[in-house]
Amino acid sequence: MSVVTVDCGTTNTRVRVWRNNTVVAQACEPVGVRDTARTGSHATLAAGVRHALTQAMAQAGNDLTGDCLIVASGMITSDAGLCPLPHLCAPVSLADLAQATVVQDMPYITPHPVWFIPGVKNALADISADNIGMMDVMRGEEVETFGLLALHSISGPAVIILPGSHTKFVRIDCEQRITACATSMTGELLDLLTRQSLLAASLESRFTRSPDTGYLLKGAQASRESGFARACFSVRLLDLFTDATHDQKAGWLLGATLSTDIQTLKNSPALAMTPDTRLVICGKPPLAQALATLIDADPFFTVAPLLIAEDAQTPLSGVGAMAVLRHIPALTDALCRATGDAL
Repeated sequence: MSVVTVDCGTTNTRVRVWRNNTVVAQACEPVGVRDTARTGSHATLAAGVRHALTQAMAQAGNDLTGDCLIVASGMITSDAGLCPLPHLCAPVSLADLAQATVVQDMPYITPHPVWFIPGVKNALADISADNIGMMDVMRGEEVETFGLLALHSISGPAVIILPGSHTKFVRIDCEQRITACATSMTGELLDLLTRQSLLAASLESRFTRSPDTGYLLKGAQASRESGFARACFSVRLLDLFTDATHDQKAGWLLGATLSTDIQTLKNSPALAMTPDTRLVICGKPPLAQALATLIDADPFFTVAPLLIAEDAQTPLSGVGAMAVLRHIPALTDALCRATGDAL
């Protein structure tokens, strides 16, 4: 038996086939809930998920009728997904997430039942503009968080940072429960500024894998002192009037953009940060490393962040999804056969 994990986002859906806790096949389709929002129909998303499942299973030497256990997480459980589920209200443990996981028959996708993992939201009633800073939601990052906790010895209280197009800050307590989260659009803003703004010509419409550390820090300082928008325009000025290299200009913009994440960390009422709160950053460089550099340079923080490199061979979403399955009693025997684990 194989375990098949489906990670559905806004624009992409990734399917991975696991045997003995190792990815043996995978496929990605450029479909997500944005297609549902755009067309008003689930047809494109359903067809994309089925195609990714078919491709991944074929790579694994099987087809969709083969013996497998399928689990899905992410935006697939949103209102625009294939199995809408309400968010669980924090605090949420791994066992809580497993208890709320729902199994559905999806014959237009696969002959096998699919287990759907819900998202998590902050605990806040009577939401208004006055307290909106306390509210946040996530679908997919809760699974990544529990995947990270399954792979690494991380004790709370701590804030786990998952950089990306939408960076998530996830607070866990000493019982390894998710107690709150906060979201920023850092990666999406960086992409727009780099590829689709006035700065695109100055940056050659591309990111850098090696941002200049000095310019990273200067960009963050400019954002703090003159504001984010002004710091961004300074990239254009650096291009016009200095000999700054691409890595320096891109580093400046990265620092200016990530400085807003530092403000989120320090000021979000949902995260309730203190100077000695443990920080764990897990993601791809240069975002993760750059964020760690800015945190190290900020006098507010008294504890250096723990930086964990993202392992493409062990995706957190899949590890977390299987961790959820292990807490569902009805699946214990099947999962033992699939992973070889003594549960």
